[in-house]
Amino acid sequence: MRPSRARSGFAPAALAAALLLTGLSAVRAAPAPLTVGGARLEPVAFAALPGFPGADPAGALVAFRRVCAAPISAHRQASVAGNVADLIAACAKSLTVPPEGAAGFFRSSFSAYRVVRPDGRPGFLTGYFEPELPGSLEPGPDFTAPLLARPEDLGSRSPYPDRAAIEDGALGAKAEPILWLRDRVDLLVLQVQGSGRIRLPDGRVVRALYDGRNGRPYTAVAKLIVQEGHLPLEGLTLARWTGWLRDHPDEARRLIRQNASYIFFRQAEVEEPHLGPPGAARAPLSPGIGLAVDSNLWRYGLPFWLEGRLPGAGESERGRLTIAADTGSAIVGPARGDLFVGSGVDAGVAAGNLRDAVGFVVLLPKRGGGL
Repeated sequence: MRPSRARSGFAPAALAAALLLTGLSAVRAAPAPLTVGGARLEPVAFAALPGFPGADPAGALVAFRRVCAAPISAHRQASVAGNVADLIAACAKSLTVPPEGAAGFFRSSFSAYRVVRPDGRPGFLTGYFEPELPGSLEPGPDFTAPLLARPEDLGSRSPYPDRAAIEDGALGAKAEPILWLRDRVDLLVLQVQGSGRIRLPDGRVVRALYDGRNGRPYTAVAKLIVQEGHLPLEGLTLARWTGWLRDHPDEARRLIRQNASYIFFRQAEVEEPHLGPPGAARAPLSPGIGLAVDSNLWRYGLPFWLEGRLPGAGESERGRLTIAADTGSAIVGPARGDLFVGSGVDAGVAAGNLRDAVGFVVLLPKRGGGL
C-alpha cells in the first residue's frame, strides 16, 4: 500500500513521467459533483473562510507537488471527486509557483466547497503519527516480538489466518521476520499506526512500512481495556494504555489476540528525516499537512481547508490547509479525516489528543487547473 517514496525535486520531466504512469492524462471527467458520499458541496468564497490560507500555504504547495510527482497507478475511479485532467493541469501549473505565490495559486487554481453532512453536524478529525521504537535485526532477550514480512501467499488464501493463529505459527516458514521489537505491545502500536521508525542498537534508524494485512477485522485494544473496566476512558492516552498492557502481560496477550487483524511490513531507509512515511498516494507525508481521507470518495492530491484549531496551531490560526495523501480503514465518510502529526513521542501525544469536530472545505480544481 505504501511503496517507494517520492523525492522533493519537481522537474517537469519527472512530473510528466508520473502523469503518464497514471494513464489518465487524456481523461476528462464530469463537472464537479454537487454531492459526495451523501454530503452536499456548497460553493464558498475564499474570502468567507476566516484565516485562509493559514500559516503555511508554501508548505501545502510543496506537499501538493509531492503527491503530483508520486507514480500512483491506481485510484482512478470515475466516482471519486476531483476531476483528473483538471488536477493534472493544476499540478503542472504548480511547478512554476514560487513559495510566496502559494496562496494565490490555491485561490486561482481551485474552487472551494463546504462539505455539508445530511445531519448538519461538522466533520470529525483525528490524528495519527509515526512511532519511533527500539528494535534489532536479530532476536534476543530484549527483542522478542518479530516484525513479519509479507508472505508470498497473502491474498491467495481465503480466509487468511488471524492474529492468534499467526502468533501460534500458522504461517510456518512463510512468516519471515525482518526486524525484532521489544514486545507484543510495541508490535501492536506499530501495526495500528501502519509504519514506524526503528532505532537499532548501533544507533541507526530504519523504517518499517506497511506491506499488507491479513484481511481480518480490526478491534481497538484500547477500547477493550475500557470496556472491561481496567482503565477509564477519560484521560486515556497511548502511554497509559500501553503501560497498563505491559504491567499485565497475561491480560495483554488475551486482549491483543482479540484484534484479529495482522499487518505485515517491509524495511526501508529513512531518506528524509523531516518527512513521514509514504502515504497511500505514495508520497512522503508532511507533518501537519498530510491528510488521510476516504479514498472511495476523494482523489489524492485534493487540498482541504480544515476549519478549527489544530495541533501546533498559533493563537491566531483559525484553520489549516492540508493535502489528501493517505487513507485508512477507519476513515469513512465525506467529512472524516486523519491528520498526520509527525514522528516520535511528542507527535504521539499530539495525535492521541486530536479528536475534534472541524469543518471540511474541499478545494476542487478549476477547469484546466485555472489556466
